[in-house]
Amino acid sequence: MLFNSHIFILLFLPITLAGFFLLGRLPDTRPARLWLLVASLVFYGWWSWLYLGLLLLSMAINFALGRGILFWRDDRPGWSRGLMVLGVAGNIGLLAWYKYASFVMQNVGALTGLEFAVAGVVLPLAISFYTFLQIAFLVDCRSGRAEPYGLLDYTLFVTFFPHLIAGPIVHHHELIPQFHRGATYRFRSADVAAGLTFFTIGLIKKLVIADPVGALSTPVFQTAALAPPGLAEAWVALLAFSIGLYFDFSAYSDMAIGLARMFGIRFPYNFDSPYRATSVIDFWRRWHMTLSRFLRDYVYIALGGSRLGTGRRNANLLVTMVLGGLWHGAGWTFVIWGALHGLYLLMNHAWRSRVGRARIAGRDRTLGRIPAWSLTLLAVMFAWVFFAAPDLPAAAAMLAGLGGLQGWMQPAHAELVGLTWAGGPAALVEAIGGMRLLTAAISFGMLGLGILLVLAAPNSQQIVDGGEGEVTMPWLLRFRPHPVSAAAAAMAFLLALALMADVKEFVYFQF
Repeated sequence: MLFNSHIFILLFLPITLAGFFLLGRLPDTRPARLWLLVASLVFYGWWSWLYLGLLLLSMAINFALGRGILFWRDDRPGWSRGLMVLGVAGNIGLLAWYKYASFVMQNVGALTGLEFAVAGVVLPLAISFYTFLQIAFLVDCRSGRAEPYGLLDYTLFVTFFPHLIAGPIVHHHELIPQFHRGATYRFRSADVAAGLTFFTIGLIKKLVIADPVGALSTPVFQTAALAPPGLAEAWVALLAFSIGLYFDFSAYSDMAIGLARMFGIRFPYNFDSPYRATSVIDFWRRWHMTLSRFLRDYVYIALGGSRLGTGRRNANLLVTMVLGGLWHGAGWTFVIWGALHGLYLLMNHAWRSRVGRARIAGRDRTLGRIPAWSLTLLAVMFAWVFFAAPDLPAAAAMLAGLGGLQGWMQPAHAELVGLTWAGGPAALVEAIGGMRLLTAAISFGMLGLGILLVLAAPNSQQIVDGGEGEVTMPWLLRFRPHPVSAAAAAMAFLLALALMADVKEFVYFQF
């Protein structure tokens, strides 16, 4: 079930909210939590009841392992550690089978000439996200950062539908205590209004910007190996992918945060205007913030962090980012994307050390804000080529196009430009049709709007929750629970409903 579908917005969400707050009026909050758990299982099972069984089995095993780790943590630390290792390995093994078996076997087959029948493995929805949640839980049980939660609390923590499919990656200690607050079960208009605003902002981002802009990039990347793009097509596609991906995933995160807020639950933010970052270190503090936090706490620090010297820190950073790339997808393109960001981080740390030494010596070696921002954005966009390309030949064709090695423009597009130059817009309409021209104009218009919003507008949490940022907040954009805000949100919501004829999945569903 998609957040941007009619059945979710008009049926599932109102029924779930009404049942939650009605049951929340009882002295015991367990019926309300149980209702929310059942609703979350229905939400997931809407995609596949078969893989709902896998999710339930995974939760049951991890819950039992967590209780065992906590039970023996002090008296028999060896047993406790063994259970943790077993649980982490089991979770990684499950993820590896469904997500990486085909990739590994294809590469082994290419090297050995052997054939393996694993191509038919279906990737279960959300397995990457609920695996990370449960790995963090088991590690926290061993380190003393988790409590012996009840089965209802644990399963609700994992399956709570606003974050189940694509995050944010919320930790148990952030979520479960909120299920035990009495205030969570009381209907509060301010929370519902803020939640609806977050949700509507996300819905508008997805439908008005992400989907039309994505239509400019997807065909170019998908066919790049067979129809090499020219300089113009390659740069338009890369810019469109960069903007489309940002608005697609930030839209999902906004909608998840808004849905949780309607139930009185606070999620951590997941984006903080990452394309305004002035370094790659700054970028990863702003982009997919909960994933960055997980990789830092449970991979980088677990490998030793920076405690064992600069060389070991660099190796740990590189390994962490490569694993982060692999988490996004089973392919060499994702490995390269992660490795590139690892190398960026190493260069960023080396530059900071040089700047620090120069400052001590009384010299200023900083680049300045605009050059630093420009270099960071170009580096991030260069890496997006590998993230977006379906395979290495497509990535190579895109890079050649970006470098102008395949001409200025594909012949078919050059012909349309020449036709327009000679005959004006009417000739273009006659050649490709008015509807196709209108669709393209909307996509390019939304690309321009997306760039403007990324660079000059406050982000969603600044609008709804306030806070300081690089952009001055216009008073008209400040959220206040009053009739003007309600009317604006209602109009935006109705606009979104009108645009929901062609529902598209979110990009991160594939991860």
